[in-house]
Amino acid sequence: MWKLVPLAIIQSLFLCGGQVFLKLAMLASGPFSWTWKFFGRQLTNWWFLGCGVSFGVATVLWMYILKHYPFGIAYPLSCMSYAFGMIAAILIFKEQVVWTQWLGVFLVMSGCILIAK
Repeated sequence: MWKLVPLAIIQSLFLCGGQVFLKLAMLASGPFSWTWKFFGRQLTNWWFLGCGVSFGVATVLWMYILKHYPFGIAYPLSCMSYAFGMIAAILIFKEQVVWTQWLGVFLVMSGCILIAK
């Protein structure tokens, strides 16, 4: 099962990257509205394109993982994207992270290690 861990890390990084790109796209797109104009503007938003590419790569990796590894082990390992999201929140979006959030990340990562054994 340890061969799954590097694949799950890469897949989680792309999954988190997709979310980061989506957040950057929404910051660059102005106020959200349920209009064709708003969604049409996303077609020229380079952050939104990065989001799609990142999610696309994550999906292809996920398909490979699902094909070759048990779902009960693979799916919980996708939670590593939460830890990467926390790091992105600090480094990219300059958000404050409190100790309880770090405790949550530690517990998630501990669970990933237990599942991978």
